[in-house]
Amino acid sequence: MFIAYAVVGALLALTLTASATFTLQRNDRIVANMQKVRVPDSWLPRLAALKAAGAIGLVAGLWVTPLGVAAAVGVTLYFVGAVIAHLRAKDYELAPAAVLTLVAAAALTLRILA
Repeated sequence: MFIAYAVVGALLALTLTASATFTLQRNDRIVANMQKVRVPDSWLPRLAALKAAGAIGLVAGLWVTPLGVAAAVGVTLYFVGAVIAHLRAKDYELAPAAVLTLVAAAALTLRILA
């Protein structure tokens, strides 16, 4: 189970790192997507920080189990919030957020079982 968590956690951490970087750089696609779901521009640095913290926590969770669990919980809740934001804005292009919710939940489950 630990190897499975290591793989899923590392891939999720890489995805979060890339997303945080693009969010901080105000990538056109990211900004357009955030505007579509009515996220204020002032929130972008905070959301990027949350993604970066999640990535760091998932990697650190390889050595400190409670930190990995906490990070996976936080990332799962982050993406549940993203799915809810898409649904509230009646934007049904929510596959990336939904898939990342499931991947984060898988990381959480694997870290608990490892």
